[in-house]
Amino acid sequence: QGQLVESGGGLVQPGGSLRLSCAASRIIFSIVTMGWYRQAPGKQRELVATMSSGGLRNYADSVKGRFTISRDNAKNTVSLQMNSLKPDDTAVYYCNARSTYYGDIWGQGTQVTVSS
Repeated sequence: QGQLVESGGGLVQPGGSLRLSCAASRIIFSIVTMGWYRQAPGKQRELVATMSSGGLRNYADSVKGRFTISRDNAKNTVSLQMNSLKPDDTAVYYCNARSTYYGDIWGQGTQVTVSS
């Protein structure tokens, strides 16, 4: 398994909710930002949400008001609560950690499918 491990993906109906979680398999030094990106078939990977160590949150316009990112700095974990899901949210979601020591670290991704 990778340094970052995602969980919580799956199949959900439109309007439903999912919660994604990401945890470091080992200690990662000097993490300044953690977040989530996604990639739909035939599309480039795009930012979904990030959260700095200081608590600053950043969201893509398409998910504002529906998704909430949270993190535990001490445990190096990050979660994404996704509500009011739409078919356009269907993608592989990747956890990301930005470290001043390692650079960008990526999880292997978890599939989220929103369909009736």
